[in-house]
Amino acid sequence: MRRDEALKLRRAIVQGSESLTDETAQDVPYLFDPWESDREYKAGDRRRYSETLYKCLQGHSSQPDWTPDVAVSLWVRVDDPGVEWPEWVQPVGAQDAYVKGTKVSHNGKHWMSNVDNNVWEPGVYGWDEA
Repeated sequence: MRRDEALKLRRAIVQGSESLTDETAQDVPYLFDPWESDREYKAGDRRRYSETLYKCLQGHSSQPDWTPDVAVSLWVRVDDPGVEWPEWVQPVGAQDAYVKGTKVSHNGKHWMSNVDNNVWEPGVYGWDEA
């Protein structure tokens, strides 16, 4: 396959990946470009960062210190739906708060959220040990 044909094929695959659900996208993260600074992102864009897939929450011009793992008002992690008890991550606001029924693992235990908009640490409030 010639280089220009390969590039055309890659573009077609990447454009097709935009229509995938988050669950399906998580199965093929290599289809998504890595996050870069000094770029324009629009809401819904998905990018890889440190081997994790993230989805853009609001359009913005990226900056070097606005990486998806720290700019939580701009990016949300696309968790692996194949992991039944993903590791708990401290929410920083309503955009990444846990919904009622969410399962997580934390400090070697499994927890299930018993409230919506849960930003508390498991074992403190809003979680039942499973």
